Amino acid sequence: MLKLDLADFSLEHFMAHYWQQKPVVIRQGFKLWEDLISPNELAGLACEEEVVSRMVYKQDDQWQAEFGPFESFERFGDSGWTLVVQAVNHWSPEVAELVKPFAFIPKWRLDDVMISYAVPGGGVGPHIDLYDVFICQGSGRRHWRVGDVGNHRQFAAHAALLHTDPFEPIIDTELLPGDILYIPPGFPHDGVTLEESMSFSVGFRAKSACDMLSGLADYLIDKDLAQHLLADPHRPIHTHQGQINSADFARIKAHLQSILDNDARLADFAGSYFSKNKCALDLQTLDDEPLTVAELTKLLKRQPLVRTGGLRCFYVDETVAQGVCYVDGERYVFGPEFKDAVITLCDNDELSFAAIKGGLQNPDLVRQLTEWVNGGFWYFRD
Repeated sequence: MLKLDLADFSLEHFMAHYWQQKPVVIRQGFKLWEDLISPNELAGLACEEEVVSRMVYKQDDQWQAEFGPFESFERFGDSGWTLVVQAVNHWSPEVAELVKPFAFIPKWRLDDVMISYAVPGGGVGPHIDLYDVFICQGSGRRHWRVGDVGNHRQFAAHAALLHTDPFEPIIDTELLPGDILYIPPGFPHDGVTLEESMSFSVGFRAKSACDMLSGLADYLIDKDLAQHLLADPHRPIHTHQGQINSADFARIKAHLQSILDNDARLADFAGSYFSKNKCALDLQTLDDEPLTVAELTKLLKRQPLVRTGGLRCFYVDETVAQGVCYVDGERYVFGPEFKDAVITLCDNDELSFAAIKGGLQNPDLVRQLTEWVNGGFWYFRD
């Protein structure tokens, strides 16, 4: 099992002084590192239609990017290119294990585990990410430069590559297997491979208010909610036709604020919004006939249920008392007496019979769990 080793400071110190504040190199954060997937296995994933991948390289000193699926990689030569594959934790149980050492950050903030394989001279160019990332160096060596946050100009080096101008580094170092480089949003960085190498990047979402408001609007429209009209009874006579006066502005603001002040509705939005997956899942569909409720219960007594890699399953404090959870963007209600079962379901990657036994007394929950297993969201470990 992978274990995060912070030799120079505690997790509490990291969260207080580095998280969302400044980058840091964690030497030998993973001792005795061994790659969780081979370059050939990664290349195989990049050949699959459902997997998001891209190849970044230079041609005639110009940056290029191609999106998968790929049929072969021979034409790219022996130097100067990087293969990037998104959400590998969705497709590899071994890679999914890399998420567990970072469990001190909640999963609703998790994006995915992105893996890059690069040959000497490979990289994706200087850029700025809009998410927190722990870059875990796998096999090989990679040289990293990280600049300070600031007003950095960004430009399109290619239609699929947003780069930034040269920057002065505040970190200039070489990562060896097991080293970790943490970078918060907004810090420019550039990594260049010194020899064939693998990088495992555990990324955490940092959504903008614009993104969340857009998502909220979509949620309200899809659910046919917030249809109440702005009202202004007993309006005084208006003397300036072009004016939105302070009273009207306050009325408009209060009308919008009433949506945000509805905690139950906002909790349902947050649970649904953050449990949606942006990348496909490797659903573990059954080879045989769908399981019945009785068959699922019988199997669960013998072996645990495992959540498929990347499946997002959350509860929100404001609604969990009603036994509400959110799985892959959908809301499910199982009742107040099954609150503990909902928490167990969402908090654990594996479900034993003993842990979920209380929830199995609810016909709706056990029926839904059976549907999830038949749909490939959970599976029995062989």
